[in-house]
Amino acid sequence: MQVLDDSHCFICGKENPIGLKAEFTIDPVRRRAETRVRIDAVFQGWQGITHGGIISALLDEICAQACIGSGLMVVTSEIKIRYRAPVPTGSLVSVIGEIVGERRRLVDVKGRLELDGKIMAEADVTMYRTTK
Repeated sequence: MQVLDDSHCFICGKENPIGLKAEFTIDPVRRRAETRVRIDAVFQGWQGITHGGIISALLDEICAQACIGSGLMVVTSEIKIRYRAPVPTGSLVSVIGEIVGERRRLVDVKGRLELDGKIMAEADVTMYRTTK
């Protein structure tokens, strides 16, 4: 399977007019990726609160970026999210992903979304390597 980047990713695509346009800091030695994004009010669920799907998408993407930054081409196989607290719209959040293990073609990654140093949501993600 080949996956192609056409710069239209909802989270990081520079050509996506409604996307978040996240930029990532990659640390391949620590197998880790990080970004900071401000979540605009257009991404709300309930009034003033970021939609859970947006948080899930951010966690999914940061885990994929941790893998890609480590030379692994992946797609998401499974994601488990724990929402700890509502994230107000307009917030500048930090999102961190780190590879914690590998099993054949599967890569285990942990992600978290923080606001002012407090963990607001976290994820356990299993990524599938698209190449051996």
